[in-house]
Amino acid sequence: MRIALVQSNPIVGDVEGNLARVLRGVHDAHARGVDLAVFQELVVSGYPPQDLLERGDFIAQCEAALVRLRDASTHVPGTGIVVGLPLPSLARTGKGVANAALLIEGGRVLHRHDKLLLPTYDVFDEARHFEPGETAVPVAFGGEMLGISVCEDAWNDPDLCRPALYRVDPIAMLAKAGATLMVNISASPFAVGKEAFRADLVQSHARRHRVPFVMVNQVGGNDELVFDGCSLCVDAAGAVRAALPAFEEAIEIVDTKAFAAAIDHRALPELESIHRALVLGIRDYFAKCGFARAVVGLSGGIDSALTLCLAVEALGAANVLAIAMPSPFSSPRSLDDAQALAGNLGVRLETVPIKDAMDAYDRVLAGLFEGKPRDVTEENLQARIRGNVLMAISNKFGHLVLSTGNKSELAVGYCTLYGDMSGGLAVISDVPKTTVYALARRYNEARPIIPEHTLTRAPSAELRPDQKDSDTLPPYDVLDPILDAYVEDRLSVGDIVARGFDKKTVEWVVAAVHKSEYKRKQAAPGIKVTSKAFGVGRRFPVAARIRV
Repeated sequence: MRIALVQSNPIVGDVEGNLARVLRGVHDAHARGVDLAVFQELVVSGYPPQDLLERGDFIAQCEAALVRLRDASTHVPGTGIVVGLPLPSLARTGKGVANAALLIEGGRVLHRHDKLLLPTYDVFDEARHFEPGETAVPVAFGGEMLGISVCEDAWNDPDLCRPALYRVDPIAMLAKAGATLMVNISASPFAVGKEAFRADLVQSHARRHRVPFVMVNQVGGNDELVFDGCSLCVDAAGAVRAALPAFEEAIEIVDTKAFAAAIDHRALPELESIHRALVLGIRDYFAKCGFARAVVGLSGGIDSALTLCLAVEALGAANVLAIAMPSPFSSPRSLDDAQALAGNLGVRLETVPIKDAMDAYDRVLAGLFEGKPRDVTEENLQARIRGNVLMAISNKFGHLVLSTGNKSELAVGYCTLYGDMSGGLAVISDVPKTTVYALARRYNEARPIIPEHTLTRAPSAELRPDQKDSDTLPPYDVLDPILDAYVEDRLSVGDIVARGFDKKTVEWVVAAVHKSEYKRKQAAPGIKVTSKAFGVGRRFPVAARIRV
């Protein structure tokens, strides 16, 4: 069977546009003489559609798209279409909507599979919206018995998924019922290391059941999620016969009766995958939200430098404006570094000193603050003045503000509400500080872009004389592993201390994480690149007493 793996980038809610994208893929595949064109999970609605699924008019739009797709299939005789979309559930009770995969050919729906396994962990909340399917059975098509499944249906492999989250294994059900070719349509979002695990999962199923396995995954950015694509076709021995590129739309043809030679498929290096995910996340957030230009506050520090580089790569230098906002505590070298970086990138840089605004605040608050020493209040005022400047530029010129805080700072609250947290997209909010440095150095591999002083200087917010991050925080090479252990691995204080970390340091970090929950609740959306980001996939109460 000749199969087209169609890896596409839908827009959530854009049923008309997504259907047009599917139809282009169908006609392209048909022109190449394929028997089957495979698209991804919920490609018609886009993924994740969230509470759009609670709107009857939205489901009706998807049903109307199905009618048009079914009619269009009469114009591509001999080419079957596997496509995902939300449809009214077949069950008489429950949520009323199913996450369906359909096989369409010649104007008819030949088969429907409703997703059985509905994930409710991390960023997923599918049981909120969908009624699960009741069974998984193969369908005869093109001389094969197709075992069609949807994303999580394949994530219950007994060897790789331990402990098992579900009581049933839909892939095993399909194999037992006689499937000769597995087809899984997915919307599996990116996280560091996930591409390799996903490939292992597909290969494991193929080897266990001795059948070829095709997996087509979504690509593109939708809010904080980025989908990497990386669709695969493996033979019955688990050898990779086709691998679609990461972070790009693509179409590839495979012939299961005459496979091309096996390829040595390897996941992208982790740092490269994070880099590409961030660039795609920025580009799609702007394109899908209707923004064209960005503004970045450029301090001369490493975080704003990396954010500016990523923005320029995603949007082009002409669409990015950099603003330097020096205070009396800013070192001349910081402004020099900001100017050098902007020049290297070809970005327009404007300088807006904030001393006059600081003095105005001092005068306005002098009576109220009389007798009180200067402290973090005045430091935060500087950050908030800068935030106001950036938001004013956003309002006046239509530029989206990119905030520049990293995950390490956001985790422990080393950031200012309505100050450096102001913005429409928090580009590196899921990137630990040590990874920020590693990504920044990537930009200097071909030619010097980020000034060396920015890479080597001691990190500082420059909100008071001679301030350094290390005055408040543990060294980042200590802080980041502790945060990784607590936030991503969910280890206890005792377990982290057992790894060799100082107990008082660990307790301070964990207490700071929970103390800062209220700030993160008000943060701009970020781009998820780790296994546990501070976003929709991590839910902790603000009004709570949590022992550490």
